[in-house]
Amino acid sequence: MGTLPKHPNTGWWTSGWLDLVLRCMLGGLFVLASIHKIADPAAFAKIVYGYDLFPTAAINLIAIILPFIELTAGLSLIAGIYPRAASVILSTLLVAFILAIGINAIRGHVFDCGCFATGEAAFWQNSPALMLMRNGLLLLVAWSTAVFPGRRVALLRFD
Repeated sequence: MGTLPKHPNTGWWTSGWLDLVLRCMLGGLFVLASIHKIADPAAFAKIVYGYDLFPTAAINLIAIILPFIELTAGLSLIAGIYPRAASVILSTLLVAFILAIGINAIRGHVFDCGCFATGEAAFWQNSPALMLMRNGLLLLVAWSTAVFPGRRVALLRFD
């Protein structure tokens, strides 16, 4: 008699440790990205205005709410509290960022994306091609954590 075929949910990708590393990396990145936006919502509102995509009446609301969504989803992903939902939320944000950057790149509009810093500290982020590649890679990471089929390794235990 032959051996039984290996279950499709076994192997290095489903061990849970890679998922934990990817969740912590992605979650930590979004927590880091939210800090300066929460600390200075007026500066972030100017950046949102610079995208030239949103109605003026919505800019302040976006500048206040978006960083807290990033923070909450990032912390949730790190802690392993509803990680699939957090990954879907971050994937949605990344798709929105990709669209906003892509639209402005097509327009030839050079702007500060406001991702991790503002002003001169953010100068290296002004290349739309680099921003699109970075967000595309992050989208793949978010997608991989959203569809992870194995047993998750918890960073924090609540039992």
